[in-house]
Amino acid sequence: MGLPGSGKSTVGRHLARRLNLPFVDSDGVIEQRVGCSITDFFSSQGEQAFRDVEERVLDELSQSPVCVISTGGGAVLRADNRTRLRERTQVIYLRSMPEEIFRRLRYDRSRPLLQVEDPLTRLQDMYAERDPLYRGTAHFVVETGRPSVSKLVNMIVMQLELTSLSGAEPAA
Repeated sequence: MGLPGSGKSTVGRHLARRLNLPFVDSDGVIEQRVGCSITDFFSSQGEQAFRDVEERVLDELSQSPVCVISTGGGAVLRADNRTRLRERTQVIYLRSMPEEIFRRLRYDRSRPLLQVEDPLTRLQDMYAERDPLYRGTAHFVVETGRPSVSKLVNMIVMQLELTSLSGAEPAA
């Protein structure tokens, strides 16, 4: 989990490959369910309707067999999502600073919550609201900074291995 653009899908795909597990992007599942892009669904139905679908999808995915799940950045906004993910899975927070994400996403038009006059301020506001929620939900916090995807995956695998050595639940 993490802010939009923090690398959840990219890192998740690589982590799944490394662990030889299936990868599921919750946003992709949502798009299949609603029959259109998240941007179009947001425009026509609004954020509340999107969050309702997202909550149902995350409830189902968090009960799935072991896999790597990439959530949408706003999944933590609902307490039920936070509780289910924390209790049923090993949650990894890819912590990225708003300025870093802005550099990556400034020309990306596919993220509905960032289609505002001042996307950097929007990211800073999202970070201020969500960082405590991500931290409270996560089992591990990984600072994305500038490491490559492979380094981030190695850091996550090391954390997961330490967890399994300590007798905690394996990653889901």
